Amino acid sequence: MSTVFINSRKSPNVLKKQGTDQWVKLNVGGTYFLTTKTTLSRDPNSFLSRLIQEDCDLISDRDETGAYLIDRDPKYFAPVLNYLRHGKLVLDGVSEEGVLEEAEFYNVTQLIALLKECISHRDQRPHADKKRVYRVLQCREQELTQMISTLSDGWRFEQLISVGIQCSNYGPFENNEFLCVVSKECGSTAGRELELNDRAKVLQQKGSRM
Repeated sequence: MSTVFINSRKSPNVLKKQGTDQWVKLNVGGTYFLTTKTTLSRDPNSFLSRLIQEDCDLISDRDETGAYLIDRDPKYFAPVLNYLRHGKLVLDGVSEEGVLEEAEFYNVTQLIALLKECISHRDQRPHADKKRVYRVLQCREQELTQMISTLSDGWRFEQLISVGIQCSNYGPFENNEFLCVVSKECGSTAGRELELNDRAKVLQQKGSRM
């Protein structure tokens, strides 16, 4: 009776082929992403996991390089792919709503729940770094319409206060005077500087009309 020894070590060519088969190239909106089947399979029920299965029931074309063609925004796809890689949400300046839209498209369920929680906490968080700055402008009646119609840069009309009638120094002509209150939301530091500048402007305007 003879004994046969089987070498369990696989040849380098076999290992190389298996390693190559693990890599997947995606063409998302014209941007290429290189990842692995293991990463894309983290959520078994996701679109990406189903896409790489041998018995895939999804219809997806490939480009000339063999990459899967996906007509989505690559900017919002990157956080989805990184979440599948390491399980952490890294936004890098993109909006939570944009990434949520992609997570829902690819059906990455845990990421969908995480993003909805982040958005909910963000919306409930008080805007501690924001403050509303109020500005008081003094104007004559004939200047009122033009001043209100030319408000810009986030300024919003709040209130109009009549301060009476002022007589002209050049004759008996009388003119109605108003205080126009406007407001703007801005950062706390910028708001403080803006508030001080506005107070100086108001005092300057009042001084020029005394």
